[in-house]
Amino acid sequence: MTVRGGEGRRPPRLPTGLVALLVLLLGLPLLPGAVAAAVAAPAPAVLPTPVATTAAETTEGAVELVRFTGEGCPKCAEQSAWLEQAAPRYPGLVVVEHEVWADAEGRALFVRTGQELGFEASSVPTTVLGERVWIGWTDAIAADLAAALDRAVAGEPVRPGVYGTPGAGTCSQDALTCETGGATVIDVPLLGEVDLGASSLLVSTLVIGFVDGVNPCSLWAISVLLTIVVRSASRRRVVAVGGTFLLVTAGMYALYMAGIYSALTVATHLSAVQAVVAVVAGVVGVVSIKDYVAFKKGISFTIPDSAKPGLYRRMRAAAGQERLAPALLATAALGVAVSLLETPCTAGFPVLWTGLLQQAGVPAGEAAALFVAYMVPFLLDEIIVVAVAVGTMRALRLQEHHGQVLKLFAGVTMLALAGVIVVAPEIMEAPLQALAVFATAGALTAVVHLVTTQVRRRRRGRTGTTSARTADRAAQDEATPVR
Repeated sequence: MTVRGGEGRRPPRLPTGLVALLVLLLGLPLLPGAVAAAVAAPAPAVLPTPVATTAAETTEGAVELVRFTGEGCPKCAEQSAWLEQAAPRYPGLVVVEHEVWADAEGRALFVRTGQELGFEASSVPTTVLGERVWIGWTDAIAADLAAALDRAVAGEPVRPGVYGTPGAGTCSQDALTCETGGATVIDVPLLGEVDLGASSLLVSTLVIGFVDGVNPCSLWAISVLLTIVVRSASRRRVVAVGGTFLLVTAGMYALYMAGIYSALTVATHLSAVQAVVAVVAGVVGVVSIKDYVAFKKGISFTIPDSAKPGLYRRMRAAAGQERLAPALLATAALGVAVSLLETPCTAGFPVLWTGLLQQAGVPAGEAAALFVAYMVPFLLDEIIVVAVAVGTMRALRLQEHHGQVLKLFAGVTMLALAGVIVVAPEIMEAPLQALAVFATAGALTAVVHLVTTQVRRRRRGRTGTTSARTADRAAQDEATPVR
């Protein structure tokens, strides 16, 4: 790794007269060596504008990383130490540093770069690789930067965008203190406090996991199974069977998503991956909306009716075992079967989510942590169903019209996410913007459902009025004597 200073920090020069005096004192025999050293010395570094070049265009085989730092900034020092340790992994990496707290030229370049790349030039450390920007320094940013450097060193393009926010992992010039995120820290069940600034895809992960979890296929399966199990009148059996079913389906889902993530990771053309993810999400979204209007007519991503008798038999066999161990084994086999059958119901969101991870360059370790966060809201509704069954010894049943509304919500959300991936995928890394996307999808779903409900009521009212009039006329005709 080569470290260079910015254009605003040149080494001091000795006066010309003093240089001549030193040459005379040292003697003429040393002059050729001095001349040779002067010729071999590198010229003062001139940093090209970060926006004008990509990481691989600075010099042949070199990758240029631009850092905006402050003198005495603890987070900047942490990043410097990390870069020193990581340097052997990135041959040809050139780090150009600009101090912005005391250096006016460095600060001016910082502001200009922020205007060109679309970020607020107010926090250090800020790191630029091509047109991708990292604000602050956290574990998540380090992982994301490492993934981006891997791609850049391999000659692959680094996706543009801004990662991180001011106030999360950044330092203040006045107090020389560093912020850990303050207002951007939220409390996630089972995970504890999580810094949104340090993991910009967390909000998208939680919301996508929740929307994915409230699909009618999985809710139908768990509700029917619990309906059979509660007949045993044993809360212990309900907890064991319900918990086993959830664990097995979660494990199957993990394998499913890991396969998609691995497939997208080896893909070399980012634009092609984006197109495939958007097309899959768009198709599943359109079919889901169609199911709201015409449920199970034509193409439908639901558990087929032909498979339900077999599932009923498996459920009765699992619940009918007198001993608990065989019942749990049968439940595990049932969970695998249901997971395979309901794959069409849940195909869209895993592809969307893993596509977002791949586009953001999320490494495997962080992807695994985000998957855990995904599964918390994904299983939340089913956990509630099991808890209600344990508490009341009655199972909740999903009605068909409830499933249709869930299909509409899922379809609208998938179409919105597909559009975002094509137009501006970096939106999903900004917590507030990601929430705005999901809120818009939810509001549109509510409007469509309300309008559709009113139209259907009016149609039923007209049909009922017409039928009543027809019946009255028929009665009058029967009462009229025939002459």
